[in-house]
Amino acid sequence: MGAMVYVNGEIRDAASATIPVFDHGFLYGEGIYETLRTYNRQPFLFGRHMRRLRHSAELMALPVPYSDEDMLARVQETMAAHADRGEAYIRILLTRGVGELTYNPAACPIPTLVIIVKPFPGFPEKAFREGIRLSLVSVRRNHPQALNPMIKSNNLLNNALAMQEAIPRGGDEALMQNQAGELVECSQSNFFLVKGGAALTAPLSAGLLPGITREFVMELAREIGVPCREARLVPADLDTADEAFITGTTREVTPVVAIDDRKIGSGTPGVITGKLLAAFRSKVETVRA
Repeated sequence: MGAMVYVNGEIRDAASATIPVFDHGFLYGEGIYETLRTYNRQPFLFGRHMRRLRHSAELMALPVPYSDEDMLARVQETMAAHADRGEAYIRILLTRGVGELTYNPAACPIPTLVIIVKPFPGFPEKAFREGIRLSLVSVRRNHPQALNPMIKSNNLLNNALAMQEAIPRGGDEALMQNQAGELVECSQSNFFLVKGGAALTAPLSAGLLPGITREFVMELAREIGVPCREARLVPADLDTADEAFITGTTREVTPVVAIDDRKIGSGTPGVITGKLLAAFRSKVETVRA
């Protein structure tokens, strides 16, 4: 079943949905987005996603002329127009809008809002049972003073180039470093190592996107008694890691068993990772906003 798409008040099927070519999201990549999924047909952690969307917008001086309630109503309206009644994948995009060929924001008085709803395919359960392989790529994450990774931008060329390097090497995800050579995040998810029973992830100051699932899992780890903290990580840490996993809206908590040809720990999904995945799946039944 295909997607339904909301564009500035109109809902159409994917083949019919259009935006003008003079939209600055298309011309210059001036836009932001959030990806959500549903559990029991309810958008998961919607409030947190909207908080991050507003922060991204603030960092690029992009107005968000919708309250959280307005945005949720539009999401639900688009979901209702979709014939599929299973779990949904939701992508909210807000661009600078239509304007002349100029970088002056004043040329675009009205932002463009796009909401895509399609069936959520789910990540193969085999990945959770057996783990996935990452590839440590040469493409470095954008420097915060060039294009701040805290902006969840529609301009995803940095991420796309990383995955284009990882795929031919057998990587399910691309593990990226910052300009200082520190491990920061993956192209579509956040990255954690487990050492000495503690889950470690790069600090936001290293230059990465503050993942919603990352934040949720760190809170969850503390609830179930798993030590979890931010720490500086470098490639050499991969050799001494007991476990590794990634977190993301569509990936939940996915175990990582290898980085290229380097086995992580025993080369099988770890105990801490399993505890966090089980706790996550239990918690989503009670948490919505």
